Parts: sequence; C-alpha cells; structure tokens
Amino acid sequence: MCELLAMSANVPTDVRFSFAALSQRGGATGSHTDGWGISFYEQKGCRSLHDPNPSAHSELAKFIRSYPIKSLMVIAHVRKANRGRVALENTHPFGRELWGSAWSFAHNGQLKGIKTRRLTHYAPIGTTDSEHAFCWLLDRLRTLYPQRPSDHKLSLAISELFGDLRELGVFNALLSDGRSLYASCSTKLCYVERRAPFGQASLIDEDLEVDFAQETTPNDRVIILASTPLTRNETWTHVPPKTTLVARKGAIVKSFA
Repeated sequence: MCELLAMSANVPTDVRFSFAALSQRGGATGSHTDGWGISFYEQKGCRSLHDPNPSAHSELAKFIRSYPIKSLMVIAHVRKANRGRVALENTHPFGRELWGSAWSFAHNGQLKGIKTRRLTHYAPIGTTDSEHAFCWLLDRLRTLYPQRPSDHKLSLAISELFGDLRELGVFNALLSDGRSLYASCSTKLCYVERRAPFGQASLIDEDLEVDFAQETTPNDRVIILASTPLTRNETWTHVPPKTTLVARKGAIVKSFA
C-alpha cells in the first residue's frame, strides 16, 4: 500500500524533516518503490515534482531533502503500485484546476468499480483508479457548484463524496486547493500537532533529530498528517476509520464521522 504525507501550517514552513522519513519508506525502510511525488503551494501557485523511481534512491528526492522550500500546504506520496503500471503519469499527487485554483490529490488504497463512473469535465492521463477518483471528485464538485461555495458548504460536500468513495474500498486520501486540506481515513491515517512550547523530535526511519524550539516562533502552528507515525517521541493522533478531517493554517477546523 502507498504512504501519504501532508503539512498544513500558518506560516511558510519547510517539510524537509518529515519528507526525509517518508522518502526512506520508498525503498530503504519500506517497499514503496514505484514512484513518488510532492506538491508545494505558494500563494495561488503549486510547485509539483514527480519521479517514477524509488524515493530512497532518487536524486530528485535528495534535492528536496536538502532544499528549504517553504509552504503553507504540502502533499506528498510514495507509491506501491497495484493499479496502473510504474510510470511518471501514474505518480501522485495528481493535479487539476477548479474554480481558478490548483487542486492536488493523493490516494492510498483500491476502489472497486470506480472506472465505471462517468466523467464529464475531467479525464485521467494515467491508468490508476486513484486518478479516476480524483477526476470524479472534481467533476461532482463542479456540477454541484459552478462557482466556489462557502468553506462550510465545500467541506460538507467533500465529506459526503469521500464517504461515497470509501464504500468502494480503501480510500485513505489527501485533497487540497492550497487553502484547506481535506483528509479521508478508511484504514490508516494519523497526525501530529506542533505548536508552542516546541520540543525535539526524532525520526523513526532515519537517524535525524530536530529541535523545533530553535526553528520556530511561539505563534507558529503546524499539522503533519501521515499514513503511520514518522517520529518516535511525539504524540500522534490516529484518525478513526470513516472520518474526514479538514485542516487549515496548521489546525484541524472540522471533523466528519
């Protein structure tokens, strides 16, 4: 199964520490060797990098681990292929435009029958069930709301659509427009909140430690979501199955069960 990573913050923050752990799971500490990708939001823009090679041995991944790209929102994914061949076009996160915003999506799991669902406005480029689900999600949102609705209406609609997709199989997923992060848990998803007073954190997958008190201000807030915990000395909250979370500016703002 694939592994997910997301970050929501209230100030521009780099995700190198967490990505260092995730990338090791792509061929070093884990078997997710079928490609990886990461998307960084910067104002209305979205910078995305993809590689069909294992992240643990990828020169591009090494660059990301060393270059401090700061963002308020990040989505990343390491792939273990089950639907669709190993290819650049099948690496997550996938991206599309809706209501003048760049949307990104990453998925862990399998969705039986998703490709029988008709698509009107969006079409997959690759062959994964994940990308078809993403296109279907945006199709439904565009049909429901020709113009962007309020945050409350949008959160409710996405929660309902996530629930629909969870009925087809395993749907652990991340979706963002750069402003809000929408997360679905079918089987496994957890998060850690980092806010003052900040302390030290040590990665599980790599001999790396950071003292966040030296890297932050008292007003900083960051939430990291992952398939499984990335650090050994922080308190990770496991999301219950059949739950949708909405995060914004480093805080959980909505939870739908």
